[in-house]
Amino acid sequence: MSTPVLASTCPQQPPQEDYRALNAQLMRWDQAYYHQGRRLVDDGTYDSAKRQLARWTRCFPSLAASRVALHEPDGSQRHPIPQTGVNKLPDRDAVARWITQRARHPLWIQPKVDGVAVTLVYRQSRLVAAISRGDGVSGQDWLAKASHIPAIPLKLPDTAPSSVILQGELYARRDAHTQSRDGIDGARARVAGLMARNSLTDRQGEEIGLFVWSWPDGPATMPARLATLADWGFDNVADTTHTVTTPEDVAHWREYWYRHALPFATDGIVVKRGDRPDGHEWEAAPPDWAMAWKYPAQQAVAHVDALDFTVGRTGRITAVATLTPVMLGDKRITHVSLGSLAHWRKTDVRPGDQVRLRLAGLTIPQLQDVVIRTRPRPPITVPDADRYDRLSCLRLTLRCREQFLARLEWLGSDNGLDFEGIGSATWGQLVDAGLIEGLLDWRTLDSRTLEALPGVGNKTARDWQARFAAADKRSPRRWLRALGLPAIPQGALEAILARHDVRELTRWASSAWQGYSGIGETRAKQLEDFFHHPEMRRLLKSLQKEMTPREEGATETVNNAR
Repeated sequence: MSTPVLASTCPQQPPQEDYRALNAQLMRWDQAYYHQGRRLVDDGTYDSAKRQLARWTRCFPSLAASRVALHEPDGSQRHPIPQTGVNKLPDRDAVARWITQRARHPLWIQPKVDGVAVTLVYRQSRLVAAISRGDGVSGQDWLAKASHIPAIPLKLPDTAPSSVILQGELYARRDAHTQSRDGIDGARARVAGLMARNSLTDRQGEEIGLFVWSWPDGPATMPARLATLADWGFDNVADTTHTVTTPEDVAHWREYWYRHALPFATDGIVVKRGDRPDGHEWEAAPPDWAMAWKYPAQQAVAHVDALDFTVGRTGRITAVATLTPVMLGDKRITHVSLGSLAHWRKTDVRPGDQVRLRLAGLTIPQLQDVVIRTRPRPPITVPDADRYDRLSCLRLTLRCREQFLARLEWLGSDNGLDFEGIGSATWGQLVDAGLIEGLLDWRTLDSRTLEALPGVGNKTARDWQARFAAADKRSPRRWLRALGLPAIPQGALEAILARHDVRELTRWASSAWQGYSGIGETRAKQLEDFFHHPEMRRLLKSLQKEMTPREEGATETVNNAR
């Protein structure tokens, strides 16, 4: 029972409306981030949305013509050398390829400080301009505010070159900030908020630090640049800049900075060539001589490629989205559950949508919201919920394969008869071979029949048959649980089975069940329906011998202990 709705990696037609909507959303996020100092979404969401836009651009280059430029506010000031930004690589494999392609160049690593970027311009050793990043070409004039930030020297030593252009990050000072423990901790928002004010006090300026990550018009080699910056008082740059030659080196420093104390918040690492081109050749676009590898994203935007509906053992219909693979918390996510049919109707996720995911408990991806809804909305064929309930699909029919298999998997699990080594794949093979059409048909299978299945040898067949045969030693309680008995307190079930034969239970009304502690009106009605169902009565009758009360056998005890 599966209804897939597919969307290819590259759409057949240019997604013009979706492209414009996602591009406009990115522009709103950029405007708030670069000009208002507000982070509207986390970096994982932003980065994955950028990757989706880039994928569409690769599929349909003509779409790029409709892109909107980031608006610069009035009073902006041009950077003497553009701020380039940096490409963000998704995983260790991509980092390894990048390093291999630059094996002949010296490589250096730095923490990716989470703050707001700034360009500082010195003429004749004096600070003459401080410019926010803006769009990389021009930004806001921060010179007046810079005079209140002690971390920004207003004058360099007289021995400094006549022209010095520094690019770096203004960050919120933190005392022993540990990224794995503290996270972003509002660090960027704090410094961005301070720099967005009309004026800055000396006390507020003392909260702000400076990390110089580039000297575009400085010495040709990294060691020379670091030594001079250290002489000028920028000690934290030299202390946190190291040579790397292998992906293992990069992974080491990324993990180290993630788990050890630093005076600022970080969101990853940056690796760059020490012999990068002259700064006057730079453009306001990520260069090929630097890259970033961010810390595991806890949120991300993913493209929905397909939508499936699955039917579980109890008849619950669940929507599952197949995604264009996205990294989330260092995990490659390809599917996400959208919950029950009722919950899916509220979210109305469809193929082509851009959805935001988050990690629950560090391992399970969950839908947070829909960022962009594709237009027009694709039609969806939804299973009829009225066809499925707790007692549907007790036998295999054309519409019942999925729920029937879920029942078999539960029956053989440690919640039921505990058939070790027999899972969903085995049950599917037996059903597809036409050997099982009822929940208990496996009881008649012998090892010779099983051995005739493709890929099943003599030993496997004998092991399966032995596990099936061992079910005869299970207690009535385990058999009832395996068949899907609605959950009731174990004490109540044991008391009932100690006093009554299972055949009696098939004649009980719901009122009889409510006489036992922990069984309310709703559960009592479910129990009445369970024991009165014709197919369940037939199954229980075939188990008359097994349903005779007995002491728990040795096999039962061993399996419970396991």
